[in-house]
Amino acid sequence: MDCPFVVKWWFMRIMFVSLGCDKNLVDSEMMMGLLAKRGHTFTDDIEEAEAAVINTCGFISDAKEESINTILEMAEYKNKNLRYIIAAGCLAQRYADTFMDELPEVDAIVGTTAFDQICETLDRLDKGAKQVTSIENIDRSCRGKEKRIISTPGNYYSYLKIAEGCNKRCTYCAIPYIRGSYRSVPMEELIAEAEELVDQGIKELILVAQETTLYGIDLYGKKSLTDLLNKLCEIEGLKWIRILYCYPEEITDELIDTIANQPKICHYLDIPIQHASDDILRRMGRRTDNKYLREIIGKLRERIPDIAIRTTVITGFPGETDEDHQVLLDFIDDMEFERLGCFTYSPEDDTPAALYDHQVDEDLKAKRRDEVMSLQQEISLDICNRNIGRILDALIVGRDSENGEYIARTYMDAPDVDGYIFFESERDLISGDMVRLKVTGALEYDLIGELL
Repeated sequence: MDCPFVVKWWFMRIMFVSLGCDKNLVDSEMMMGLLAKRGHTFTDDIEEAEAAVINTCGFISDAKEESINTILEMAEYKNKNLRYIIAAGCLAQRYADTFMDELPEVDAIVGTTAFDQICETLDRLDKGAKQVTSIENIDRSCRGKEKRIISTPGNYYSYLKIAEGCNKRCTYCAIPYIRGSYRSVPMEELIAEAEELVDQGIKELILVAQETTLYGIDLYGKKSLTDLLNKLCEIEGLKWIRILYCYPEEITDELIDTIANQPKICHYLDIPIQHASDDILRRMGRRTDNKYLREIIGKLRERIPDIAIRTTVITGFPGETDEDHQVLLDFIDDMEFERLGCFTYSPEDDTPAALYDHQVDEDLKAKRRDEVMSLQQEISLDICNRNIGRILDALIVGRDSENGEYIARTYMDAPDVDGYIFFESERDLISGDMVRLKVTGALEYDLIGELL
């Protein structure tokens, strides 16, 4: 909804803190766009802020703790310059009934499908309202056509959220209870948003959702990710398209061919597998098994030989035995994923897995995680060494102030979660420039390059 006009003296300096995933970041940027249209400005300095919006994450226990600690840190300024603290996003949505009782420092909460009410929420606070709650049905659509305020470093890449919610209902995951059922964003809206982002200087679009591979199934009666990708590839000025959050069982031959044949689409795919033991996958409510995972990864590598595959796995799921853990280690060793992240299982309220028998000891979860990451470190170093001699395009992300080296990302590296390639240059370069580099050295997760 549009924010109504108010007199100029009410304009505020607002600090935004967006926690958790990139999908949350898109919601934050939409809220910032609404507030900017009203006339508010933004600051990174809490000592200057008159209001603080914390877009919380509630996915796992560590994320909840980070959200709460951030709120408490902001609350230290309530008796100084800060007038209001607004908690938005997943944690606020999940615990809306008790949130402000547990955290009285918070003046208002805004749920995951109510971020379009951020201006109204701030307005109510300024008129003297206490404990303002803006919570809507989690299946509500609240997307509008407001211009986002891009907040990614360098403003050369941005996330394009193509769907909301999830229907998979894995037994460990609370997302369907927080963000609702799967809802695709109409294709024409996404194309218009992408064109606007590119007009603002965006060179890399990163497609995100709880699950990207099912895009369009609810709107068009079929998986339509390839149709969307083909239309995005037509946008002049867009250099790279990257796809995250692809469920392995939903990857089609058509999608593989599109990635292989469209030059703007990075040969990179994020495929969270979560485990490789058939028994654990079944208990997780996943729709794959070890055999199928091997088949789809083999097919991807056969059809796109230079593809970089990223995945995530969970250790310590209830009932995970030493044998299950060894199956996972063997699978990782066989598959040699270019990128891999590992999390320990976190029991989430209201999820079936939280009530399962045979919960795993926290120390054992951590031990198994460390074993996974130690193995992956060896694999990563080996893969990085295999890249020596390759010539790669890379996007510059910054420069090391201490040694003057430039820092860039190749098609194999998504922002924040993957590695970098470091190189030197006698000429001045800026973030967002695309350069051509020859790989001359390797570290455990990063590359060393030479500017061509």
